[in-house]
Amino acid sequence: MPTSLHQQAVDHLGSRIIDGSVLPGEVVLASELEDELGFSRSVIREAVRVLASAGLVVSTKRVGIKVQPAEHWNPFDPLVIRWRLASEGQGAQLRSLTELRVAVEPMAAELAAEHAPAEFCAELLNLAARMRHAGREGDLDSFLELDIRFHALVLAASGNEMFANLAHPIGETLRGRTELGLMPEHPHEEALAWHQGVADAISAHDPKRARESMELIMRRTVQEIYEVWAHKPRLFPRPVR
Repeated sequence: MPTSLHQQAVDHLGSRIIDGSVLPGEVVLASELEDELGFSRSVIREAVRVLASAGLVVSTKRVGIKVQPAEHWNPFDPLVIRWRLASEGQGAQLRSLTELRVAVEPMAAELAAEHAPAEFCAELLNLAARMRHAGREGDLDSFLELDIRFHALVLAASGNEMFANLAHPIGETLRGRTELGLMPEHPHEEALAWHQGVADAISAHDPKRARESMELIMRRTVQEIYEVWAHKPRLFPRPVR
């Protein structure tokens, strides 16, 4: 199955569900999607599986593809995050994920300073040095990938597998900020130093300094993008029973 066709089908329906073009409770027929997109039934079927795994739809025999309300969506799914960042829900999405990062990443850094294996420490030091070089050169593409890897490694170095599994949604957020022009053209020297500080503190097994350095990074992140969500209403989804 051509990956490009599969991804087009996923993006076509998924983005329309997220932006409200297709409303919760609506039923979409696979035959309609085949006609509209010109794709085979197998491509549509696989796309529906992906959307169902993210909680956006439920497929029922003799009924069709039923769109699920937002409380059923998986807010940690990278595709859901990407589509929300491209929609009117951009501000609320950035706020939710930034608040999650503020809550989790300083604790992850503290735990990493207590428990990280030596190879994790060495890689963090290497990534921090490369980030500083890319940031000073204004190479935002390289900086972005290094930044994503750095934060993913801190989460993994905590020794908490649930923290580690936040790497994908956080990475998608960092990509979204860059694509939306919400990152500084040249990363601030302070931010570069704080990333180095996190790596140094983890390698030195200094939990207090690791947490404090990561808190500084998170505080700067909030300051940089707060205006994007400042006047957006908060979301109060009903718990799914």
